[in-house]
Amino acid sequence: MLDDRTTAATAWPTAYPQGYAVVDVETTGLARDDRIISAAVYRLDARGNVEDHWYTLVNPERDPGPVWIHGLTSDVLEGAPLFGDIAEEFSERLDGRVLVAHNAIFDWSMISREYARASTTAPTRQRLCTIALSKELRLPLPNHKLESLAAHFGVVQQRAHHALDDARVLAEAFRPSLHTAARDGVRLPLLECRPLTEWSDSPATPRIGYQASYGQSAYGHSSWRPSRKRPACPYPNPGRYEVGEALVQGMRVAFSGDTSVDRELLEDRAIEAGLHVATSVSRLTSLLVTNDPGASTSKTVKAKAYGTPVIDEAAFTHLLRDVAQAPASE
Repeated sequence: MLDDRTTAATAWPTAYPQGYAVVDVETTGLARDDRIISAAVYRLDARGNVEDHWYTLVNPERDPGPVWIHGLTSDVLEGAPLFGDIAEEFSERLDGRVLVAHNAIFDWSMISREYARASTTAPTRQRLCTIALSKELRLPLPNHKLESLAAHFGVVQQRAHHALDDARVLAEAFRPSLHTAARDGVRLPLLECRPLTEWSDSPATPRIGYQASYGQSAYGHSSWRPSRKRPACPYPNPGRYEVGEALVQGMRVAFSGDTSVDRELLEDRAIEAGLHVATSVSRLTSLLVTNDPGASTSKTVKAKAYGTPVIDEAAFTHLLRDVAQAPASE
């Protein structure tokens, strides 16, 4: 465990929060109707020291999604409590603290939806994304994956894709990040947590010819952005993705249809992992990511014609955590 000796003389910023809740959730996917299947919270004091930790399985009342990634089967989750059963204890862990997560908008979105389903709200009003913090600190990371942040601070992962261990790893990496920010006078990139005040389990009715990922976000405000020129991928295309295997740097990935995570963020994460984001599907496309493989979009039609592998957003996001390095060139 890290200690305070290297920062004992640091004048701690009075504007910094008085406590943090480092959170990780595993889910059935990323769409609006997906559910949390496990959650972990490490409570930290104002200086990032661990106070305690907590972990629970959650019965999602549906199929568990990508079992091959998180390892939680229907049999394992069958006897787990519903989210409504653990909401009060979860709230005790969050109460009065800043929620800290890696890609915090995702964790907060899933948590706020679960609370809305349970007809209540989470008692946290601010969140801090460790990806944003690492950028503020200008850490020399090869990408913004959790494993890269952990490696930078010498934190060893024991069980990847397990909520408790992912939360532990993040807590151990967050503490030196926090101390570096305090030492250098960096303002923490805190954002407001806006809870959902109502919820309907009925899916939203799609509008023909309209993609929410480009025109409107899940929260109802405009999220349209002009297209950006992407940097060229530095790795050669290794070929098609094989289902059940890892993604490999250089693979050409295309997206189609609505995504629950902002499309631009997904593309940024793919590029940071060393993938090539393609604007169309061709015979060279390694993978198509879509939450609606049955839709008759030009990309899904071409993917079927070319035999291009298709996976959903949830599986893709999990695979982004462990992208294999490109083969060494001869």
